[in-house]
Amino acid sequence: MKIQNIFFLLLICNCSLYAQHTTEKWKVFELTLNGSTEGNPFTDVNLTGRFIKNKDTISVPGFYDGDGIYKIRFMPPNEGKWNYVTLSNVKNLTNKKGSFVCTPAQKDNHGPVAVKDSFYFAYADGTPHYSFGTTCYGWVHQGDSLAEVTLQTLSKGYFNKMRMCIFPKSYDWNNNEPVYYPFEGSPLKNWNYNKLNPAFFRNIEERIKQLDSLGIEADLIVFHPYDRWGFSSLDRATEDLYINYIIARFAAFKNVWWSMANEYDFMQNKKMSDWDYYIEQFATKDKFHHLLSIHNGVQFYDHTNPYITHVSIQEENTYKAKEYRTKYKKPVIFDECRYEGNIPWSWGNLTAPSMTEKFWRGFTNGGFVGHGETYVTEDPIRLPGESSDILWWSKGGVMIGKSPQRIKFLRQIIEAAPEELKPIPLFTWAPFSCVGIEHEYYLGYLNDAQPRSIVIDLPADASYNVEVIDTWNMTITPLEKKFSGHSLIGLPGKPYMAVRIVRNK
Repeated sequence: MKIQNIFFLLLICNCSLYAQHTTEKWKVFELTLNGSTEGNPFTDVNLTGRFIKNKDTISVPGFYDGDGIYKIRFMPPNEGKWNYVTLSNVKNLTNKKGSFVCTPAQKDNHGPVAVKDSFYFAYADGTPHYSFGTTCYGWVHQGDSLAEVTLQTLSKGYFNKMRMCIFPKSYDWNNNEPVYYPFEGSPLKNWNYNKLNPAFFRNIEERIKQLDSLGIEADLIVFHPYDRWGFSSLDRATEDLYINYIIARFAAFKNVWWSMANEYDFMQNKKMSDWDYYIEQFATKDKFHHLLSIHNGVQFYDHTNPYITHVSIQEENTYKAKEYRTKYKKPVIFDECRYEGNIPWSWGNLTAPSMTEKFWRGFTNGGFVGHGETYVTEDPIRLPGESSDILWWSKGGVMIGKSPQRIKFLRQIIEAAPEELKPIPLFTWAPFSCVGIEHEYYLGYLNDAQPRSIVIDLPADASYNVEVIDTWNMTITPLEKKFSGHSLIGLPGKPYMAVRIVRNK
């Protein structure tokens, strides 16, 4: 047996420390330490990792992973050698030293997403990120078999962001018990709030990693009102324990976003000062500065809060993106604009053309839009809560709606466009919207109107290629004529059409 293999086995047997020797840029470096199980490791033990590279020093909290195992996770932002040292109030966990080498990011690793130039998103390597999201609140709590079906559905490339709850959800079409619970104890309300359940959080981080392998951002919802276990009404000490734990555990994953709540204003036992407090906790304690938002039911949160990175809203009028980005000076995501489906609730029975149109109207007004699907397929129809159907919005699985393919079509158009499109005038009639780069590129949408032609004013000193886009049938038809100045563009006379106009070089 080689000497290095013997050393590795001794290292594992000593169970004092284990860590990688190399970690790819923006991937997770994990340091594992063995310690005591006595007392309450979740509240009695303080553990921090200090990571140093030249003049850069980043300190991150550690966490207890059960069975005497303690971990520290770090996302290296720069290549080269990083040294580290642990600090703890427990003797055999402190002053553990070592180093690792951060290697270059590979082809599909673009790093975490951040805000760029006020209204846009970009990965750490500069690659633009256009948020095409979907909602699957409880998919992480359904078990492996259904989760695998969900991931297979997501692998088709419709979406690059998933809204998902950390706590289990209790609501219509989502009344089964979760596979794991966040605290030790037993359902429904016999919990030991001083002790978290590592298996619960381990399951979520596995889903985060699976999403990352598909290039999908995990928009983690920290709190929500749909609860029968008591998790929506924790005391401040328990909330702090939970918040600190998920930051320590999840923040090193590059595809994590933080959403403070789904429908924060429906959580009647919380005050506005509570939300301000939670937001500040994440903004100051997450050393990797992931995107941070809060989602509303009826009342918008004050998105001018400097800790909030982008506007995440429930609002069906996606054409207001231009208005909201002007007001808040931040990227605007309509994370909930109603869902394609057929359930009795008004928010969940859009037609596929209506959902597709909301995406086009949102993007051509300078915003981003999120999808959801709520189809009941059982016959006969049952009351909400009595159905055994698996709805995408609640549990994941497969999608049967017709909007995802059309959303993917729009995504391909947006991702092929020049960066940082902004709302610009092209049409004289306000309901038609357009984004682009003035004099260079225009992407305009005509909503559900069905004109046989449109008049547009282009610069007279240049010529332009025009393509007519059928957003429902997913076709792009180039027009043979070159256009300039005051132009009349012929159309098929059908609804849901768009035009793409590109200057000839």
